[in-house]
Amino acid sequence: MTENMTIDLLVVGSGTGLAAALSAHEQGAAVLVIEKTDFVGGSTARSGGAFWIPANPVLDEFGANDSPEKARTYLSAVVDGTSPEPRWESFLEHGPDTVRMLERMTRMRFTWAEGYSDYHPELPGGSPAGRSCECRPFDVARLGKERARLRPAVMEAPLPMPVTGADYKWLNLMSKSPVRGFGVAIKRAIQGVGGKLIGREYAAGGRALAAGLFDGVVRAGIPVWTGAGLERLVTDADGAVIGAVVTRDGREITITARRGVVLAAGGFDHDLALRRSVQSASLEDWSLGADGNTGDAIRAAQELGAGVALMDQAWWFPAISPLPGERPIVMLAERSLPGSFIVDSSGSRFLNEAEDYMSFGHDVLEREREGRPVGAMWLVFDQEYRNSYLLGGQVFPRMALPKAWYEHGIAVRGSSWAELAEQMGVPAAALGETAHRFNELAAAGADDDFGRGDSAYDRYYGDPTIAPNPNLRPLNPAGLYAVRVVLSDLGTCGGITADAEGRALAEDGTPIRGLYVIGNSAANVFGESYPGAGATIGQGLVYGHIVASHAMAAREVDAER
Repeated sequence: MTENMTIDLLVVGSGTGLAAALSAHEQGAAVLVIEKTDFVGGSTARSGGAFWIPANPVLDEFGANDSPEKARTYLSAVVDGTSPEPRWESFLEHGPDTVRMLERMTRMRFTWAEGYSDYHPELPGGSPAGRSCECRPFDVARLGKERARLRPAVMEAPLPMPVTGADYKWLNLMSKSPVRGFGVAIKRAIQGVGGKLIGREYAAGGRALAAGLFDGVVRAGIPVWTGAGLERLVTDADGAVIGAVVTRDGREITITARRGVVLAAGGFDHDLALRRSVQSASLEDWSLGADGNTGDAIRAAQELGAGVALMDQAWWFPAISPLPGERPIVMLAERSLPGSFIVDSSGSRFLNEAEDYMSFGHDVLEREREGRPVGAMWLVFDQEYRNSYLLGGQVFPRMALPKAWYEHGIAVRGSSWAELAEQMGVPAAALGETAHRFNELAAAGADDDFGRGDSAYDRYYGDPTIAPNPNLRPLNPAGLYAVRVVLSDLGTCGGITADAEGRALAEDGTPIRGLYVIGNSAANVFGESYPGAGATIGQGLVYGHIVASHAMAAREVDAER
């Protein structure tokens, strides 16, 4: 039996789609959020949780000295024509209001991740100090009985420690900068363990942001249906979207949405067949995006004639090869730290290991398109590196690498370059030459081959105790390791084409009335680029506010007609 209900705005997806719900609710709309999986938070809850929104009030409060003019110059250079200018101009214009809306509608408090450089700070308008902000640790116990529906953490720490993105840098350097590192660890351990003792459960990163958004939605009385999948969109005689058919608990429900439908259901992260056809035939299902991201929203819009763009793009992220049945382990600081380098299957370096992760993916795939695939990739490092830094966020300094890594060929070791090369399966002469060349460059403090350490972004995750280049140190061949690297991602970022108001566009470029699209369901606002940490979440939040405001105004105009 088909059921029916009527609301103002339907939001499909519970990641940054919650920002659209909050904004529309504040403007007087009756909103419903539907989520295909059993958990609220989407890929947002699995992310680092930063948001990149230039010239926002948090940056002003902390004295970041940003301005819309600087950000406009930077985005013009970064995007470089790969996305329509009105899209990113609208993002800049509405960013500050979005943050103010979130401060009004949620109990989250934000801080500036000072020093976390833009990803291309050397370009005009780029900021070495960065524009990324994040939510302070948030008490998920505030969700009460709804706590069980919040998407679980990707990894559970042995102690409850709400580690922010800014904290991670110093925890990683604990053995090299013990005063700062242990200070951060003690502060977060006290907050986490102490919070537990008084009934609080602090989370940080993407889980804090997702919890804060969900808490705001719960307090606003906005219903969120989990286990509710989008079947198809519903249109009127003129082709305007007026609702959707949803499946929940085995029942079909037709939802009429007077002010439109917002597609915020992520990308096609786990549709491997589609990804291999439009991105790379060599890809595996190694995406770190939420498991429900299979492209449903994109296909539903295409059935109505919506256009798509940038389908070959993703938020690429190098990672440690996964154990069978598990997901890859992201590599953030590991690639930048001295005493390490990355080689391809020929045993040669092929890029600046410390560059931003999306550029890393572009470099790998460009080689494939040129007919020079990198094949197996390896992070090579020495014993001093192993004694000094975290690896994969879970192997602490001086800890042995997991036995399972060796058993499954993810990690190998050797006491000479020739022995390590044999274990890796790469030519010994080539690896030896690569190591000799790298050690010469590292000793001089300048990577003349690939420029590692030239950018402020590279240096952010370097080791400040190493001079003159915090990203470079010669390796000692007495104790060597290599860990298998794969190309993972944080989600796809190609999808439905949209305009400056977030309206889905038909293939001929005309808006589809009543249909909006945000986040990874839409083609990336920034085209083929990643301007800074949290740019994917930032555009989702901002366009959530934009589409809610447009939906509220648009139907009022229609009513007047």
